[in-house]
Amino acid sequence: MAANRILLVEDDRALAHVLTHDLRHSGFEVECVGHGELVLDRLDRFGPDLVLLDVMLPGKNGFELCGLIRRRRQTPVIMVTARDAKADVLAGLDNGADDYVTKPFDFDEFVARIRAVLRRARPRVSQLTLGALTFDFARLEVLGGPDRVHFTPREFAILSYLAERPGAVVHRSELLREVWGYPQEPRTRAVDFAIKRLRDKVEPNPHEPRYIHSVRGDGYRLTVDATL
Repeated sequence: MAANRILLVEDDRALAHVLTHDLRHSGFEVECVGHGELVLDRLDRFGPDLVLLDVMLPGKNGFELCGLIRRRRQTPVIMVTARDAKADVLAGLDNGADDYVTKPFDFDEFVARIRAVLRRARPRVSQLTLGALTFDFARLEVLGGPDRVHFTPREFAILSYLAERPGAVVHRSELLREVWGYPQEPRTRAVDFAIKRLRDKVEPNPHEPRYIHSVRGDGYRLTVDATL
């Protein structure tokens, strides 16, 4: 199987050298570019499976580039930056970023999050139907239901992961590892909050779930109407 291609966009030469070496050692094919004006040309020539995109760049900044990449192709993007203000995180996600990593970071966790985003970009189940809603995982689109209901990329990722295992118990730690990209289970209720938000959007009665069931032992199980 061919190695996943990563385009690293980083103007700090020392950091770019270390990351390129370590990512290649982890099994990825890596090309690096350090100027915002060169990114789109390298994107077309290299054809990466994922872009690691710094925010503070000479030329076009990362937020602008993320929007341009998203309009050009569906390549997943992880923003990598020292800026961790909530407004910056939201700006990156609003421009289409699939994840947001702040420096300094643990490299093993960083690689786990890269692999999680790559898995989400290639769903094994293309569609899922829950009542009036049909989820297209390749296009991140929802057909049916009220237009005002918005689903985040992570909510699509959770549903996609559960849909690949219909009727099976998926534990919280597994979701944190495979969807959030945490190699070790942190102390967080992120999964609980995400499942609650999903139930509010997809369940006829969120207090008596028809689709997303809690299972003793911190797990969840999806009951589906149809998958393709």
